[in-house]
Amino acid sequence: MSVSIDQGFIKQFEADVHLAYQQMGTKLRASVRSKTGVVGASTTFQKIGKGVASTKSRHGIVPVMNLDHSPVECVLQDYYAGDWIDALDELKTNIDERRVVASAGAYALGRKTDELIIAAMNNATENAGDYSTGLTKDLILTAIETLNENDVPDDGRRFAVVGVHQWNELLKINEFVSADYVGSELPLLTGGEVKKWLGITWLLHNGLPSDTNKRDCFIYHATSVGHACGQDVKTDISWHGERAAHFISNSMSQGAVLIDGEGIVRVKCKE
Repeated sequence: MSVSIDQGFIKQFEADVHLAYQQMGTKLRASVRSKTGVVGASTTFQKIGKGVASTKSRHGIVPVMNLDHSPVECVLQDYYAGDWIDALDELKTNIDERRVVASAGAYALGRKTDELIIAAMNNATENAGDYSTGLTKDLILTAIETLNENDVPDDGRRFAVVGVHQWNELLKINEFVSADYVGSELPLLTGGEVKKWLGITWLLHNGLPSDTNKRDCFIYHATSVGHACGQDVKTDISWHGERAAHFISNSMSQGAVLIDGEGIVRVKCKE
């Protein structure tokens, strides 16, 4: 047997991890403003204010908008997910243990990515509802009205993330399920249920903030939340002779931050 046989094992395992992470590991990363290749412990997202157009006299100087730049810092944190694969166990099972561990590690890191993004969303200051009703059409329109009043662009990059119970309530709204109202063109998002309605891409997620019979959902513009990645999912595999097993270590360095509170609305729903 070639002494480099482990290299083939490692490369295939790494490929499985990345595939699982992209396909089903994270649901929200593609719906927010994302920055990759960050060097250092933190990065900065620029929040730019609104410009004002003015007139000028003939041959006069063009007025300067003096846009307000408010930098928002996003701190990166390191996360790990590891497990053992016993060499002889692989001979005794009829399942691909390597693929199982690869998927489990990728899913764990994907859930952590979404946890970071949801924690950033949870700092939202704009609210709709008071937990007295479920997710109704009127409540949704109230949230959209808030976005419109804040001049949030309706440019196809508005998203909504709701819980399981709220998704079932959406399915009772005729306009949400009817092909006459729901769009067929969706962005590149993976995992879970996805629909487009009212110019918003709707996502189902199990990890939204909840308390007893209360659930927080969010309707937001992609630029209102920032996600930073210093190191994407990376896999390290080492052989431990004393254990006769490989140790699989998956790691990543990521962070998330609320950039613009006016671009996201917390929808308070009764669970």
